[in-house]
Amino acid sequence: MNKPTKRLLFWSPRILGIAFAIFLSLFALDVFSEGLVWWKTLLALAIHLIPTAIIVVVLAASWRWEWVGGVLFIALGILYLKRMWHHPAAVAGISGPLFLLGALFLLNWWKRAEIRA
Repeated sequence: MNKPTKRLLFWSPRILGIAFAIFLSLFALDVFSEGLVWWKTLLALAIHLIPTAIIVVVLAASWRWEWVGGVLFIALGILYLKRMWHHPAAVAGISGPLFLLGALFLLNWWKRAEIRA
């Protein structure tokens, strides 16, 4: 495996995980259009950012232990798929990237010896 491929395999799940967390956090911005008082807006924002916090925690764990990220991202994708089965667009937009991140972290873990050599 050449050096650019190693770098791509190492960094792609991490960068995509950060991008996915940013993408999820954009959905929390709708609380500012509800016209609530400041403390209710802050509470609603915190509640809307819970999924992003979960993704960030899983990403932090997978930064060091790739197999943990692979398993947890796939588990989150399955959980979301089971809960939102009746909304195909939401399933494709959320579960798809979670499955992709899980697969990339598992591939990263599987090829770890080659990547770090």
